[in-house]
Amino acid sequence: MGKYTSNASYLAVNYFRLALPVLSRCNLSVTGTYCLHQFIMSLRSLPSQLLTVALCLSGLSSGQTTGKFDLLTYNVAGLPPIFNNNEVPGDKGTNANTIGSILAKQAYDVVHMQEDFNYHAYIYKTDNHPHRTATSGGVPFGDGLNTVANYNWANFARKKWNKCNLNSGDCLTPKGFTYMRMTIDGIEVDLYNLHADAGSDQGDIDARSAGIDQILAWVNSNSKGKPVIIAGDTNDRWTNSGRSINKLTDAGFTDSWVQLIRSGSYPQAGAAADPCKVPAADNKCEIVDKVFYRSGDSVKLTATSFNYASKVFVQSDGSILSDHNPIHVEFSWSSRA
Repeated sequence: MGKYTSNASYLAVNYFRLALPVLSRCNLSVTGTYCLHQFIMSLRSLPSQLLTVALCLSGLSSGQTTGKFDLLTYNVAGLPPIFNNNEVPGDKGTNANTIGSILAKQAYDVVHMQEDFNYHAYIYKTDNHPHRTATSGGVPFGDGLNTVANYNWANFARKKWNKCNLNSGDCLTPKGFTYMRMTIDGIEVDLYNLHADAGSDQGDIDARSAGIDQILAWVNSNSKGKPVIIAGDTNDRWTNSGRSINKLTDAGFTDSWVQLIRSGSYPQAGAAADPCKVPAADNKCEIVDKVFYRSGDSVKLTATSFNYASKVFVQSDGSILSDHNPIHVEFSWSSRA
């Protein structure tokens, strides 16, 4: 029979040779569920002898004690131009198509989007994440909050802010936050996606503060003992004199930007602001979009990398796709003994 003793052997060797590019995209120390799923599903076309290989590989994800995943949060500027053109060049539908294509290419594990209103279908048309939230509608019916991911979730909920301020049009849509419990390689992580009240007058400050209180109350009731990530558009900066995001750190959350870019040094309230342009020149400037996290009783969560992904999300001519900089954060986790 030549070099190989059986057809099954021949197919196995050649299959793994062809599969190496696929497997190389997985973290071999983690062997993420999404990569394994793609790999195993492709084995269905092979002889039954090779299905044993799939069963062996699928067992790699069970009983894991460490792992990695990443998250992107992005305000995609999906308001109709009549409300806000966001000073972004080009057609909003075309730009939304481009955003979806980039999400598919980058294959982020979790993507939280804000202002995903009237061009939602354009993003979903070109994105290929297997798990997606259904839209709650365009303006004025929807909250603009959506998530796509490589992992499935349960207990999904949308919550409207109890308080809003008419300034900046915050009461024109049911802004608020979403909640989901996502299973990532055997561990459960509670994920929150938020879009806070905009503006700088006292009514806006009060509404943002009430919103943080509301989301923390939900965390205390629904995420006790769980690792938690709160990400999205906070419409707040650490340098704001009327800031409310400090309530999150007071409750035990860590700002990934402060941790990884500022070595844990939080800017003082009332200090001179260093706002980012779009695209951001570097990671040192501050934006209103944030990624906060905390560990759980049985899982330690750590942010390991932070980056404004501004240069990734651009049009074919290099123009911006949104008036916000996307944030990309990589996480590692480990089981507590």
